[in-house]
This record gives sequence, C-alpha cells and structure tokens, in this order.
Amino acid sequence: METESSRKTEPPPFYRPDPLFPILFVTLMFFLTFLARVMFSPLMPRIEEETGIGHAQAGMLFLLISVGYFIALACSGFVSARIHHRMTITVAACGTGAGLLLAALSSGPWQLAASVVILGAAAGLYLPSGITTLTGMVAPGNWGKAVSIHELAPNLAFVSAPLLAELFLLRFGWRAMPAAIGVVAIVAGLLFAFFAKGGDFPGSPPGPEAVKRLASKGSFWIMVLMFGMAITSTMGVYTMLPLYLVEEIEMQRGFANFLVAISRLPGLAMALMAGWAVDRYGPRSTIVFMLGLTGICTILLGACGSPGTAAVLVIFQAALSTGYFPAGFTLLSSIAPPDLRNVAVSLTIPMAFVFGGGISPTIIGAAGDAGFFGAGFILVGVLMSAGAILPVFIRADRK
Repeated sequence: METESSRKTEPPPFYRPDPLFPILFVTLMFFLTFLARVMFSPLMPRIEEETGIGHAQAGMLFLLISVGYFIALACSGFVSARIHHRMTITVAACGTGAGLLLAALSSGPWQLAASVVILGAAAGLYLPSGITTLTGMVAPGNWGKAVSIHELAPNLAFVSAPLLAELFLLRFGWRAMPAAIGVVAIVAGLLFAFFAKGGDFPGSPPGPEAVKRLASKGSFWIMVLMFGMAITSTMGVYTMLPLYLVEEIEMQRGFANFLVAISRLPGLAMALMAGWAVDRYGPRSTIVFMLGLTGICTILLGACGSPGTAAVLVIFQAALSTGYFPAGFTLLSSIAPPDLRNVAVSLTIPMAFVFGGGISPTIIGAAGDAGFFGAGFILVGVLMSAGAILPVFIRADRK
C-alpha cells in the first residue's frame, strides 16, 4: 500500500515532465478558482448599471463571497477526509464553475447574491487540498520551486481579470465572462478527476485540541488582524478599485481596467524582494515597512482627485501590498509549534479573508454611496498603517 512517505521520497526529478505537468495542472485549478473570485471587480460598473444595485450592495457581494469562502475553507479538511484531496479539487473547480454559471443566469440582485455564495464556498475547498497535493508530488527539497509555480496563479488572475473583463464587455456583455469561465472551470475540473496525478489520499481535519491551543495564544489573534489588513490591501482594495477609478476619479473604464491589470505585474518582483528583506532584516521589520507604506499609499489614493496621480498611486499601492505575505507567513510559522503550523494557516486565512476580502469592500462601498468614496479608501489605509505596529506585540514560540 502506498504511504505518504513513499510519495514524498520517490518522486521523479523536478524538471522532468512527470512532476512538472501535474504541478501546472494543479496551478491551473488554483488560477480558475481565484479568477472566479476576483473577476466581478472589473465587471462591477456594468453590473451596477444593469441590476440597479448601489456601491454598498456591490461591496456586499464580495462579503458574501468571503463568507462562503470562510465556511468552506474551515470545513475543507472534513470534505477531503471523505473524498480525498484530488476529488476535493475537482469539486472545488466544478462547484466554482456552477456558481459562475448561476451568476451569469441571475435575473436580479438576490439570485446574484446566492450564486456568489456558492462560488465562494466551492473555491474555499481548494487551497488546503491543492497545497497538500502539490507537496506530495515532489521531494521536500523541491517544495519551494513547486509552491513558487503555484503562487503564480493569484498574480496572473489579478492581471488577467481586468483584461478579460474589458474584452467581454466590449464584445458580449458582463454575463458572458462568468458563463465562459464557468464552463472552462467545470471542464477543467472533470479532466482533473480523470487525468491528474497526486492527491489520492485523505485529508485530516483539525481537531478541537489543536484549535484550543492556538486560540489561547494572543499572538495568533494579532496575526489574524495583520493578515486581515494585508488582505484588505490586496483583495479589499482591488475589488472596489475599478469602480472608484471610474465613478470618482472619472477615468475611462477601459483605461481603469488596463491600469488595474498592469499594476499587479511589479508585485511579482516585490514578493522576491520582500523574501530577501525577511532574511536580511527579519519578518517584523519587513511587515512594519511594507504594511505601513501600503497604508500610506492607500490613504493618498483616497485623497487624490487627479487621474494621473491616481494612476501612479495605484501602481505603487499594488506593488507594495504583495510585500507583506512572505514576512507574514514566516512570522505566522514562528508563533506555533511545528505540529500546529498547518492548522495555524488554515484558521488564520479564512478569518482574515472575511474582513479583508468582504467587510473592507463593504465599508468602501458604503462610503461611496454616502458620497465619500475616497474616504472609504482613506479609512482602510489608516487601518493598514495602524496594523504596521502590531508585529512588536508578537511572541514567537521558542520550543
């Protein structure tokens, strides 16, 4: 009988097609589930126009995606324990596709809201099983390279979502994009079930004792707050940014979507620089610097009224926002003993995502409805800057 240790000690060399193609297949699943969660941001001006919803309701849609994502991510271990990781990834991709198709067919705000909850819940099943499957495909010495390939998916989704949205809006209308990506996700999920390698073993749900041990640590809750601010700086700002640039800064929609897309490209280099800074200066100093500067850029973005200045700030804000995560995950790993590190990640990210990807867009949207769109960005920027002082209160696990 094949064991987990045999899977990790006998994989072929990393750069042979045997492991590389399966890694790319898993990365494709991550890309599709992540793209599904961020594609509504560049579509939102047209969705508001057609459905008659306001900015606050638009922000609420992202909150509903986050709630579905939170619940599914927290329960994903129970699902993978029953149907194994590979089938969990298949369910995530097909469920995400189904949610997108329902969104495309929705006839009103309530149907759209229900569809995005389904979408968020399906996408939330992916990450724990995706990472576990990925690390089971290659030797431990190659995990870093495998994960670096996998992490291209969210950055590519951030870049491609506005460009694809503009293409669909110019030719077909907003409903065509979720319909097309939904079909692709379902087909890819079915192909993954039949042809993918890896993930043919069950997951392990976190037990109550592990949760209790982590919840008793004050540093754990500080990390949740910091990740919430970091996700606000990426997902929270990203989801409302095209709407803000079009409605408040009065940019042309096409240019706004193009700007949001290209602003994510420098983040690839910034993530590498942040990794170097963590090794050179430590995770605490890196977080203070990156999160503080990101907050300042967000405040300035909310305060500016010039399209040219806004364009420059969008690029700087997007680049700096990616610098938190190498330091954040390093510091998160240090607060828990080795046997609780995976559980720490699986508990921290869902709670942080509810605020960063759900509540913060709702705050920005509500400010926009009240006639103070820029003030919403200023408020979340102030929260990010305040979060930059939190690392001094973190106590690492010394065992």
